[in-house]
Amino acid sequence: MTTKRSDFFIDGKWRTYATDTVDIVSPNDGKVLSRTPLATAAVIDAAVSAARQAMADPHGWSRLQPAERAAKMNALADALDRRAGDLAAAVSAQNGMPISIANGLEAVFPQTLLRYYAGLIENFDFEEMRPGLLGGSTKVQRRPVGVVAAIVPWNFPQALAAFKYAPALAAGCAIVIKPSPETTLDSDILAEAVAEAGIPPGVINIVPGDHTAGEYLVSHPGVDKVAFTGSTQVGRRIAGVCGELLRPVTLKLGGKSAAIFLDDADLDLQRVGEQMFSTMLLNNGQTCFLSSRILAPRARYAEIVDLVTTLVSVQNVGNSLDPQTTIGPLATSRQRDRVEQYIEIGRSEGARVTTGGGRPDSAGWFMTPTVFADVDNRHRIAREEIFGPVLSVIPYDGDDDAIAIANDSEYGLAGVVFTTDHARGMAMADRIESGSVGINGYLPDPTAPFGGIKASGLGQELGPEALTGYLTYKSIYA
Repeated sequence: MTTKRSDFFIDGKWRTYATDTVDIVSPNDGKVLSRTPLATAAVIDAAVSAARQAMADPHGWSRLQPAERAAKMNALADALDRRAGDLAAAVSAQNGMPISIANGLEAVFPQTLLRYYAGLIENFDFEEMRPGLLGGSTKVQRRPVGVVAAIVPWNFPQALAAFKYAPALAAGCAIVIKPSPETTLDSDILAEAVAEAGIPPGVINIVPGDHTAGEYLVSHPGVDKVAFTGSTQVGRRIAGVCGELLRPVTLKLGGKSAAIFLDDADLDLQRVGEQMFSTMLLNNGQTCFLSSRILAPRARYAEIVDLVTTLVSVQNVGNSLDPQTTIGPLATSRQRDRVEQYIEIGRSEGARVTTGGGRPDSAGWFMTPTVFADVDNRHRIAREEIFGPVLSVIPYDGDDDAIAIANDSEYGLAGVVFTTDHARGMAMADRIESGSVGINGYLPDPTAPFGGIKASGLGQELGPEALTGYLTYKSIYA
């Protein structure tokens, strides 16, 4: 059993409270890895209080010069670099992310974001003088919003935590991070890096907890902003609470994105397989922006069904810590049950399984990645977020029909267009109703805003737009 700290990182120290614990279970074999404490109201109160004290310090984090904050953020990135291997292994062991993916994302992306935002604030105007139209001038100040509550999911626990704390730190905020109870071993490593980097006490507090702790944190009177990544269902509840409190909130929610193969698309798996994998199957299908709806022109439908089927069938399903694994187990037995239910729904709707559709003969929460052909966009498997390695191939007739099908969704997070004609692909991407679209592949870039429309969320993460989301404005007329 892996050692897990029995306390919480609050005000720069490890603090022990009497709390319940839950098991952290390995998705690879169903065995208990460790146990984690669950934050109570008293724990949340202490963390928020520490963050508020950090914000109130007249010489504290929010009052430092941007260059001073940037130096500390770069130091945190360096400290995380020294723990990169441990971070990747901890994430992979807990949620089943293939270690090759964890090494490339969970162990790298947080540092990339810290350094990006550290560089951004070096030349950012936190205040400016504007000449007035009515005489005089106005000093416009951009100030940190205050204490941020960050609710982080289990699928990319380190990267998605950094989506929140990196711009929040750059803005001068203090933050209370609530990791999911399924993935807390990596949050201990983050806390160690925070302490080593010399981030002032109370600026980053880490309190693992369940949904009860999350609800208490979201509604806490000491919180000034909420940043949440998770399901649309939970996001709606958080939006309701924040609406009642008139509290700003960033919500990065679910998706059911479409990959449109145009009739001129390159269908050579050797050339397009890597891009297809990252946009359709990354992290065992447990990635919000994945294009799980594959739209194929009817004239090439059989070819594209064969292409997607081959891509999925050649994946190496195995232990997440094996470097050769490309599809690991699902994060929890509950998630596997959910995916199995959707596979049965797809069959009952008349869709045809071309590969996968069952459990391999092994312990753990494994599912063979699955492709459905003969799918109608009205089917539940084409409309509801499954959050697993299940792809649906849907035929279309002409570009206008492809756009209509892609946009016929309650979600609007991402998407991709596969084509050999870049200009045509750009024109199609412009018509897709979503926050992001890629041409011949897709991954969010730190420099560009990442957020959804419709049921996929509110607000933006990444890019300069995320920084401004952690700032408020004050005008002083002179």
